[in-house]
Amino acid sequence: MHTPSQNEETVQRIVSLWFPHLAAERILRRRLGRSWRSSPQLAKPLVTSHRESNTQRIAGLDARAETLRLRPGMGIAEARAMHPDIDVVEADPEADRRLLEGLADWCDRYTPLVAIDGENGLFLDITGCAHLFGGEKALLADLMARFFHQGFDVRAGLASTPGAAWAAARFATGHILAPGSERNFFARLPLAALRIDARTKASLESVGLRTVGAIMDGPRAPLVRRFGTELIERLDQALGRLDEAISPRLPVAALSVERHFADPLSLIDDIERLIGLLAATLKVDLERREEGARALELLLFRVDGMVSRITVGASRPIREPTLVRRLFHERLATLGEGIDAGYGFDLVRLSALSTARFDARQGDLAGEVEDGGEELAIFADRIGARLGEAAVLEPATVESHLPERAAPVRPYAQEEARKGLAGRPKREVRQAGGRPRQADRPIRLFRQPEPIDVPATEIPDGPPLNFRWRRALHRVARAEGPERIAPEWWREDADAPTRDYYRIEDAEGRRYWLYRQGLYSAKAVPRWFLHGVFA
Repeated sequence: MHTPSQNEETVQRIVSLWFPHLAAERILRRRLGRSWRSSPQLAKPLVTSHRESNTQRIAGLDARAETLRLRPGMGIAEARAMHPDIDVVEADPEADRRLLEGLADWCDRYTPLVAIDGENGLFLDITGCAHLFGGEKALLADLMARFFHQGFDVRAGLASTPGAAWAAARFATGHILAPGSERNFFARLPLAALRIDARTKASLESVGLRTVGAIMDGPRAPLVRRFGTELIERLDQALGRLDEAISPRLPVAALSVERHFADPLSLIDDIERLIGLLAATLKVDLERREEGARALELLLFRVDGMVSRITVGASRPIREPTLVRRLFHERLATLGEGIDAGYGFDLVRLSALSTARFDARQGDLAGEVEDGGEELAIFADRIGARLGEAAVLEPATVESHLPERAAPVRPYAQEEARKGLAGRPKREVRQAGGRPRQADRPIRLFRQPEPIDVPATEIPDGPPLNFRWRRALHRVARAEGPERIAPEWWREDADAPTRDYYRIEDAEGRRYWLYRQGLYSAKAVPRWFLHGVFA
């Protein structure tokens, strides 16, 4: 296997991919499958249309329609007059975007640094990755061959700058530019290779500047004054004089391990066994960094280009392969039929999306280690992997008089909701003077107070004699209160009405916690709400 030199690892290398017939190929793949090119049902040239200025115009077309001198922007009526047998389908930009994002996911098999370029292109930063595939030429050939077998016409270029790679993909597909050769490559290319807008391009051509070489050899100051700074910026970016960053569409994992297969996997049991093997390899890297994983992602690359992403989280850093496998077992059991193996998975990758410091605990002479809540954390993680993070909640005390703010619930996996686990001391919350005892609060507090109908009260500011809640009438036998809670003046809702809370027992012995919002006056009638129920 080729070992990259230090120079190869430090020089940026970018692959640009262009799918000129993406919209049409999406439709043909849906109709005839990924082997649509060899289908005998392929008869009519295909174009997609969209409405522009009350006229149906061509938005995209396949390769055969392109050979008929049809072009994007042409009116559908004119196209039908030239070729009556064309197949016209309404454009669906959202579906095209989803397909492009799926192709970007699939390109993660080459590099995690994948960015979307416009409506039909991708950028791949393969710096330091090419040697894993036998070199740049082998990587590019493998990539283009796989896309072709999936039914896509792709044009590719590889260079040290995004601008040069973009131009190579569109004007010299398959070309690999050596570092420093950008100037000679651009000399004879048309102005469109610089990614400038159509108006600037037309203005340059009107004065006889039709190639990039004419721009490179001309004085820069007059060009900036007449055509703006974008022209020179695009030229400098293409030649590597000005940095141009590409933004990956997904965050890059801290650590990843993967395995390729000549014979694709299709059984869930085989995938689970492989997760244990990959987790064992990942554990070595985590131990070297003295870290554990807080979020893990399993990527399953199907041979037909589909990618499945399965993510699990941990309430505390983990790195034991057994725990990792258990979490993914619960998650895979939940997905069940949702995982379509198709023709099988030829690449499986396990990534640690986020990591945290792992504090190993030493056992005593008897070999026992203080649990510190670890068993509870493992249980919560497995339940969360099967039912979702919100399945296990924990109250978190907050300094506030408002009941819904004083005891919010948060997912157990959130570290800020669990102070004191893994040896961390709990942060005590100071009790404000005169704060009610816990016994004064209901055992069940509603997430949102529910409105109730109060026909009458004994005195204007007193408790209700009866109330109607959820269409049932409750007669009040006993009442305690009021407990007045004013809005917190430092918050945005400081002008909210004052609440007067009452502990109510109805004639059947059921106890409720309700409040009156606002005060009786000649101009307003307060509203009543039920906020909780006692045991």
